[in-house]
Amino acid sequence: MLRRLNHAQPESFAFTPDNLAWARAQVTKYPEGRQASAIIPLLWRAQEQEGWLSRPAIEYVADMLGMAHIRALEVATFYFMFQLQPVGAVANIQICGTTSCMICGAEDLIGVCREKIADKPHQLSADGKFSWEEVECLGSCANAPMAQIGKDYYEDLTAEKLAAIIDSLAKGEVPLPGPQNGRYASEPLAGLTSLKEFDSGHTQYNASVQRAVDLGDTVKRIDGTEVPLLTPWGKQSGVTEETDTDAPVLSGDAPIDETGIDRREAPVESKAEPQAVAPAVAPAAAAAGAGTRPAALEAPREGGADDLKLIKGVGPKLEQLLHELGFYHFEQVAAWTADEVAWVDQNLQGFKGRVSRDDWVEQAKVLASGGNAEFPDRVKKGDNE
Repeated sequence: MLRRLNHAQPESFAFTPDNLAWARAQVTKYPEGRQASAIIPLLWRAQEQEGWLSRPAIEYVADMLGMAHIRALEVATFYFMFQLQPVGAVANIQICGTTSCMICGAEDLIGVCREKIADKPHQLSADGKFSWEEVECLGSCANAPMAQIGKDYYEDLTAEKLAAIIDSLAKGEVPLPGPQNGRYASEPLAGLTSLKEFDSGHTQYNASVQRAVDLGDTVKRIDGTEVPLLTPWGKQSGVTEETDTDAPVLSGDAPIDETGIDRREAPVESKAEPQAVAPAVAPAAAAAGAGTRPAALEAPREGGADDLKLIKGVGPKLEQLLHELGFYHFEQVAAWTADEVAWVDQNLQGFKGRVSRDDWVEQAKVLASGGNAEFPDRVKKGDNE
């Protein structure tokens, strides 16, 4: 199918300040020189802000990522999730037309859209408030027929219910998303018939609907103020500092291995004279960080070191790093306090967070007492590396 830009285009596009901060944060996921990898999330954010992708928006994102305009245009025209023409000011209604929905009445829903919005898809209603299209499977087959309106799913629809939803939206109301026949999620309408012991812990609505209600932004365009901006992939849990430049905030000159993952936090001192990369951790002086350094040994006790690879998550490389730090025995690991775990987690360069994630302390307690840590007492060399 040939996809072209709309003939009518706005004069310009710019992210809202909050969306711009979000976009810059996304770029920091990628190594220096690979910022173009953020093209899809940034185009999507532009569409979520405006409802559709205009030429100025595509070019704005391309400029932000240092890409040729034609490269960004190739992405926008290739993926059908990108709308290349204006959509309804209130909502673009996406009717699932794939098998489950089709046999449960999707054609009736399309009939409602033809009658109340426009005869053909991708056309605006007379008042400009709505548009519609038929899409491929949206993954809610157990709740067929369904439609996505704005950010949320409206499921278990009938023609009458969809018509009522459109009328409600036209009045400025926001109908509750989720199943429209009274059931909680996708269980039988009358309730669970088995596994009833799991029918507990309900919020007022199912998780997706509850989130929509809590945020109150079901059909609202995204301007970046809806939820806190977080960057869990970086050093900070959130982005709080302002920047004076429109350029993406990229990582520094930290050395990058062949996988594209930073293995050190400190930048190289000089590009002209590359510094040799030090071992991941020094035997007696690891990098400073959170927590308290556990007591260490200069060498294993008489009888030799324990096979630390029996701890799930420890392979030959990690075992070597632990030896370099002075940890040779299960009882050493078993005795680590929370502060000491935090220190080790911070100082296993390339494996940060592994200690707490795999709960080494509890495993080591079992192994120190002669058990096998709740998994086979195997571990051939390199099994879990």
